[in-house]
Amino acid sequence: MTATLRERPDGTNAPALTPTLGVSARRWLFWILAGAGAILVSVAAALLAGGSTAGGTPLAADNAGEAGGRALVEVLRDRGVSVTLADTLGQARRATRSAADPTVFFSDAAGYLDAAGLAEMAALAPRTVLTDPHFAALQALAPGVGFGGVSGADSLPAECDLTAAVKAGELSPGGTTLTLIGQDGPGRATLTGCFPSDGDRYSLIERTVGDHALTLLADGSKLSNGSIGTFGNAALALNLLGQGDTVVWYLPTLADVAETGPPSLGELTPGWVTPTLVLGALTALAAFVWRGRRFGPLVAENLPVTVRARETMEGRARLYARGDARLHAIDALRMGALQRLATRLGLPRTAGADEIVLAVAAITGRPTDQVGTVLIGAIPASDRELVRLSDQIEDLERRAIRQATPPSHGRMSP
Repeated sequence: MTATLRERPDGTNAPALTPTLGVSARRWLFWILAGAGAILVSVAAALLAGGSTAGGTPLAADNAGEAGGRALVEVLRDRGVSVTLADTLGQARRATRSAADPTVFFSDAAGYLDAAGLAEMAALAPRTVLTDPHFAALQALAPGVGFGGVSGADSLPAECDLTAAVKAGELSPGGTTLTLIGQDGPGRATLTGCFPSDGDRYSLIERTVGDHALTLLADGSKLSNGSIGTFGNAALALNLLGQGDTVVWYLPTLADVAETGPPSLGELTPGWVTPTLVLGALTALAAFVWRGRRFGPLVAENLPVTVRARETMEGRARLYARGDARLHAIDALRMGALQRLATRLGLPRTAGADEIVLAVAAITGRPTDQVGTVLIGAIPASDRELVRLSDQIEDLERRAIRQATPPSHGRMSP
């Protein structure tokens, strides 16, 4: 503190106290921390926004970045193949109609096309190369193909008689794979798996029906600018896409999404709202920590007894039985079964119950309403019905897992 003089009522001088620099700094500490937090949030938001677009659109024909496909497009054009770019299904349709012998290159990792659009796309040309297929695409175009996980093989030789794969010889290791899970279509399709990993997972599967060929490349990054020059990636791409005189390079956009109504509140919200809310939350948290009442030190307290997990389970079961809570008990069984089925069938963690029911019905061949009754709808009215329904859930899960187990051969002709 520094002392100054002030005048008393009786006319004499008395010392007055003026805040020091340390006191002033403590008073402004909150605003200093709030400003620093705002700067950190702004920098993080800028980095996130920049990182999401730094690589450009994957496999885009005009993208010269690591994830783009410009290198492959330029090589195709140098070999005399005409490459036509299409951003919508209508553009792709017109481009294939005007070409004598077209090949369609297609990638829709964002899932813009619905089942009808996917079916129309696959019928545009006699040859279609689909990279990074998602679950809806496999269900619509190749129901006999499923996801095989990430390849752990050190090398990926062709090991099939597909001409493009034989000329490629070997692909760069790693990446996602596909697997053969059962019957495909009405029994007239032929599936050929190439570049196997662990014997039953493939980096490429070709599905042929008559004179139409659909080639499924599990990992489209092998055709990107950063990977096209390694191993036999370039040879595979050129032999797949260079069979005709024209390649229609079709990457769907938002223009292919059907209009379902007015934009949502999230779509109308400006981009600066989220960083502002985050900043407000951080400021409130800092204020709570700064001004909030502090608790005393933590005190460790030993529990008087240790309850075994089995005893807890049995106690909960007795409570369910005493309270006649059959629905609660069967719901617990269903939740566990749905989670295990979703994981085994390769569905995303965000998949809903209806999507899991459709996938289980498709793989087991049972009616959808029957599967939905077992996994969702049925309500047991007695203990006997509860036991019967639990047996049905166990049987359905066992059948689905058995059907989802991939075969051990590389070529299947249903």
